[in-house]
Amino acid sequence: MKKYLIGYDIGSSSVKACLVEVESGQCAASAFYPKSEASITAIRSGWAEQDPDSWWQYLKLATADILSATQTKGDEIAAIGISYQMHGLVCVDRQGHSLRPSIIWCDSRAVPYGERAFKSIGEEYCLTHLLNSPGNFTASKLAWVKEHEPELYEQIDKIMLPGDYIALRLTGEACTTVSGLSEGIFWDFKDGCLSADVMHHYGFDNSLIPTIRPTFAPQGELTAAAAAELGIAAGTPVTYRAGDQPNNALSLGVLNPGEIASTAGTSGVVYGVLGNINYDPLSRVNTFAHVNHTSEQVRLGVLLCINGTGILNSWIRRNMLSEGISYAAMNDMAATVPIGADGLSILPFGNGAERVLENRAPGCSIHGLNFNIHHQAHLLRAAQEGIVFSFKYGIEVMEQMGMKVSKIHAGHANMFLSPLFRQTLANVTGATIELHDTDGSVGAAKGAGIGAGIYRSREEAFDSLHSLASIEPKTEEMTPTREAYERWKAFA
Repeated sequence: MKKYLIGYDIGSSSVKACLVEVESGQCAASAFYPKSEASITAIRSGWAEQDPDSWWQYLKLATADILSATQTKGDEIAAIGISYQMHGLVCVDRQGHSLRPSIIWCDSRAVPYGERAFKSIGEEYCLTHLLNSPGNFTASKLAWVKEHEPELYEQIDKIMLPGDYIALRLTGEACTTVSGLSEGIFWDFKDGCLSADVMHHYGFDNSLIPTIRPTFAPQGELTAAAAAELGIAAGTPVTYRAGDQPNNALSLGVLNPGEIASTAGTSGVVYGVLGNINYDPLSRVNTFAHVNHTSEQVRLGVLLCINGTGILNSWIRRNMLSEGISYAAMNDMAATVPIGADGLSILPFGNGAERVLENRAPGCSIHGLNFNIHHQAHLLRAAQEGIVFSFKYGIEVMEQMGMKVSKIHAGHANMFLSPLFRQTLANVTGATIELHDTDGSVGAAKGAGIGAGIYRSREEAFDSLHSLASIEPKTEEMTPTREAYERWKAFA
């Protein structure tokens, strides 16, 4: 009988389920719900909430689809893994019922609470203990609930991240991970424990924190009730959970110091692995426990988010080009222009404040425009180069923290579909770009296989992950690319 692993990716846009066949390591089926983007409630400006039960309903629908598509029986599922949207807050009572909508990652109401904590606890203390700047993370969101909804706060038995809540629905057990606590700004890396300073500052009782379990390990078994809803055998173990960015890195095989996972959709992420406890004194990046971090082996995920990346490319397509021109055609047009776009530079920061710029919001800007020589193709090339250069700008912060960047792993999607984008990134960083065909739900399924002991090592789990393409820096292009970057950086 074949055995399968299920991976769930709990996103804010949709919930995706993937069925991975154990022996081959290949995805047998995948599905997502809802088919249109999941709703986010924003009753005030800057707020963003979702009903945690909606994630469960979408998960059930996606599970039914993948089991039906493959005619897989419930007892053929060996283990379950979970990836989830980071930094959200779910509050549950003693019966495990959610008490209010989840305050999700993009909700900004708690920023003042985090800023006050940063100053009160001490900026240097927060950074040296890798509490980052508590900012808009889970702990600060709970502080908002404590002040504004005191009666509800008194009913809270446990606070959870979105992935913890889904695990609770599956197993009936309330637990979390060190990686999860670190992304919520509850974990003190220097002391290796729950941060007494954060808990004291906010007035939180330690009893609110669920039991801590390893990232790769049994975290509970499917209850009879959940099994009946999903069509999976009761007792099936949940053996892995991680936030979406650490899990994306895992799905790309990024586990060792100097390796980087990158995405470039509407916004862009550079997530690099650091092998020692270090921090950026200007707090331009955030640091969390990576999936393979232990007290014996330091593996930290340094997270850089650039708000204005692919959104610049799509804005140009909508507003500056003839209707119907494809992204592939845009890439071809951009490639007709030499490196550096004949002196044209574009800063892509037009989608809000940028953490890497110390929370400045300079907006998108065009520099060096010459009406006599520049045309559409120059703008297209300068836009792609500007996005790449924003990545390089953040990677330099990581390098200042001691990270030696040697390889950048990415999924074959979004901006990484552009040969020009990929080659420019290789040229300006000097790193090899490895493209893979995988996603977060596949990574969660294979993480479950590791946690269940089905795969003897991470290397075995990802043995079937093959590179679609490997892009090396072109020696003859590195100097002009880096000259264009230095010109760009002067405007940043």
